[in-house]
Amino acid sequence: MVAATLAAGLLATALTACGGEDTQGGGGELHVVAVEHGDRSGNSSKRYWDKLVGEFQFTSPDIDVKVEIVDRDRVDRKVAEMVEAGEAPDLALTGGSFAGYAEEGELYSADEVLSTAVQGDFVSSLAQAGTVRRIQYGLPFVASTTALFYNKDLFAEAGIKDAPTTWEELRKDAAELRSAGVKTPYGLPLGPADAEAETLNWMLGGGGGYSDDGGAYDIDSPQNTQTFEWLRDKLVKPGLTQPDPAATSRDLAYADFMDGDVAMLNGQPTLMQRALESGVDYGIAPLPGRSGPAKSTTGVADWMTAFKQGGHQEQIRTFLDFLYQRKHVVEYADQYDLLPVTTSASQAMRDDDAHEPLWEFLDRLPTATLYPVGKTSWTPTARALRKSVGTAVAEDGDPAEVLGEIQRSATATEVAGGS
Repeated sequence: MVAATLAAGLLATALTACGGEDTQGGGGELHVVAVEHGDRSGNSSKRYWDKLVGEFQFTSPDIDVKVEIVDRDRVDRKVAEMVEAGEAPDLALTGGSFAGYAEEGELYSADEVLSTAVQGDFVSSLAQAGTVRRIQYGLPFVASTTALFYNKDLFAEAGIKDAPTTWEELRKDAAELRSAGVKTPYGLPLGPADAEAETLNWMLGGGGGYSDDGGAYDIDSPQNTQTFEWLRDKLVKPGLTQPDPAATSRDLAYADFMDGDVAMLNGQPTLMQRALESGVDYGIAPLPGRSGPAKSTTGVADWMTAFKQGGHQEQIRTFLDFLYQRKHVVEYADQYDLLPVTTSASQAMRDDDAHEPLWEFLDRLPTATLYPVGKTSWTPTARALRKSVGTAVAEDGDPAEVLGEIQRSATATEVAGGS
């Protein structure tokens, strides 16, 4: 009897260590804060989480999971307030403000809350982007890449047969669309919401980016400055974009595209279903670059982070190993036209013709350029970009001055520790 009892205990311990589906991970309650990915009540993320938690209870009935859904524009602030009040959630799914918490020692690292199998399944570029000082704290949950969307009907009316592959082709097409009566040939959202995405799209097309090869900020590089000078002089001044890109959000640009007022813009796969529902016959092409298609595209991800404060390491591990099973990763990505973050789920989508509309975006993910979210200074730097980068393309804008100020602020914040 003693031998049997010991054997049973060892078996249970082994199952817990490998993250098996029958593990309990200890009892208790997990509080999860998750960003809302739905855009209306009928497709709220709550439906997914309710279903997932219900399934999880069958394998781990001793762990009670409570999921709180928070709108994207409030989720970072919500988590920060909870941490400051000493009531950090066990898990938080946000847009990437995890580096500061990692630096303060408030987060579990990936190897502390994930099985080796799950860690090894992450798309490598995403796993690398989730590191802070070479240790992974950000666990990618869903991702997205960017492509050029264009309205086929408006292109046909202007006599344009193919999508542009270079900036000069884009400029010429925009001029022809304007002559054909299109209100906004190119949608350029450099306003207070998501300006960092459109900025990186154009920087990559010009051979630049936010960081140099060594990982240091390079926002005011000659390539980036020349990119914004081109935007100012070749698109904005001739009236080929919205009158004031600095006041144009991505949501507004998307809405104008769906209304047929914008002929082309850089977009993520979430735009596809919305465009179809609006009756827009759209095409997708690689991002144009200075002399040819951009070699990389912008990649974005939402990140899961695990807080130490509650002391629920084993329960978190059990839940995350369940959450990152291939079927669950595919289901969430499919529901919101996003991209899975694991290699196995990516292959499953690639092998299923039902997901063909996502393949072009999926193929770009391994080589996509992501935001430097592993820097504690990235969150305030993103805020600075949203606040002022759009002024660089105003008629009297000075790209060198605007980008230089953002660069100096980013560097100073990084040196100061991201505060």
